[in-house]
Amino acid sequence: MSNKMHELVHYYVGIDVGSASVRAALVDQFGTVLALAEQPIQIWEPQPHHYEQSSEDIWNACCIVCKTVVQGIDINRIRGLGFDATCSLVVLDDQFRPLAVNVEGEHNRNIVMWMDHRAFSQAERINQTKHSVLDSVGGTMSVEMQPPKLLWIKENLKETCWKKAAHFFDLPDFLSWKATSSLTRSLCTLVCKWTYKADSGWDDIFWELVGLEEFTKDGHAKIGNHVLSPGSPVEYGLSPEAAKDLGLSPGTAVAASLIDAHAGGLGLIGADVRGYSLPCEGQPITSRLALICGTSSCHMAISKTPIFVPGVWGPYYSAMVPGFWLNEGGQSASGKLMNHIVQGHAAFSELEVKAKSCGQNIYTYLNSHLELIKGSLPAGSLTVDLHVWPDFHGNRSPLADPALKGMVVGLTLSNSLDNLCCLYLATIEAIALGTRHILETMQAAGHKITSLFMCGGLSKNPLFVQIHSDVTGMPVVLSREVESVLVGSAILGACASGDFSSIQEAMEKMVKLGNIFLPNMENKRFYDKKYQVFLKLVDHQREYKTIMEGP
Repeated sequence: MSNKMHELVHYYVGIDVGSASVRAALVDQFGTVLALAEQPIQIWEPQPHHYEQSSEDIWNACCIVCKTVVQGIDINRIRGLGFDATCSLVVLDDQFRPLAVNVEGEHNRNIVMWMDHRAFSQAERINQTKHSVLDSVGGTMSVEMQPPKLLWIKENLKETCWKKAAHFFDLPDFLSWKATSSLTRSLCTLVCKWTYKADSGWDDIFWELVGLEEFTKDGHAKIGNHVLSPGSPVEYGLSPEAAKDLGLSPGTAVAASLIDAHAGGLGLIGADVRGYSLPCEGQPITSRLALICGTSSCHMAISKTPIFVPGVWGPYYSAMVPGFWLNEGGQSASGKLMNHIVQGHAAFSELEVKAKSCGQNIYTYLNSHLELIKGSLPAGSLTVDLHVWPDFHGNRSPLADPALKGMVVGLTLSNSLDNLCCLYLATIEAIALGTRHILETMQAAGHKITSLFMCGGLSKNPLFVQIHSDVTGMPVVLSREVESVLVGSAILGACASGDFSSIQEAMEKMVKLGNIFLPNMENKRFYDKKYQVFLKLVDHQREYKTIMEGP
């Protein structure tokens, strides 16, 4: 690139707050990631199903990674800043100080994480109302959404937290407030996790019906009354204090934020596919399913008209791509499930030692060892008698049942490394079969999907990607930039800066395709049988529950 061209390049910063770490990227106007940084954040688990974090810890991590990626860059060339984060609940008092969301009174732990399931009974009661807002969450509100968590706080921490709370934020909105001092909320967070409607706003009858009538007062000030579409510039821009913390220029454009999976969708689904000979070439963007795979997995499908899918969240208007309706499926545990299975096995210590001696991470070693033990055996032979139902943390979709448990059928007395490899393989297959279950439910409701576009940490595992292609019978497309979620956040900043006229234009120009995995149809035939077993597993689990709860 000539010096003259280099002078014309604009930069954007994307900051992604995941479950266990905060990451930042410096991205140019062509979608190239120029610098990356990561900082761990703390998770507390004071009781089973309770997961908490600290907003101060997370903001400090944001500052560290942002300063790292902009080192050596003229910060006046950084045109915009975008945030994404998990859909966790942040609680602050009237002085914007953290409030404890726990019985221990630890105020630094003021976030109820997305994967926290403490509000199980509250979610059940909300679902018993059959209120019309439930139509937009697949008919059943998840325990992972905000209304059940808010009701739990009111019923369990009334004096210590509820009465003192003045601001309830979704974590992405907390970050944009911290950066700008604006109380603006993102349409994405409010529509997807709080029951807000893009066309009509808050439904006060719902809040009163579920016992959260406080939110109907003062113009909904506690939960947000000024809402912007993702990528819109937030008022004031970057504040002087936040600019100093982040290492950026005051007044830098800050975008209305996104939930992390939705940022992954932006950094993935809008790529120009011309010349790649894909089934979706020449077809609308609605033929693609964005699959964001990390601690959990999210399955994002968009449509020009609303499609109601049983057990799948949405349809949400303009919650990810402006002008399109979004349906969001998901698995509450995918990466977390794989870690749980592998690390809990008796052969895990042996795996660690052997992987380290080869200079590999444990999953690369597992993949290579699987090839070794498989040899010339037919496809699927290693797991023909080994089946996993993956809902160790409940089913987000399409069954929308947080009470479901995980199942493993076909265990033996073996504690060998070979046995660990087979169980690891069966777990990946189960996650992929769960994706097929969600996909087929979406298609039955009216979506016409021909390709999967995948990103997230698990997309770096070629075995995970290939099995998803084989199980679904569809090509799986990866982006050229592995960090699609961060590119999506940077796209928000690019739009807020005014450098692009729309989210769609920014996606087309900043998202580039990478590797493409095509299905092996011989494996597909094996997985068609495995899918039949998969569906039988949940039927059996429900039969067992009926027997045990009977007379």
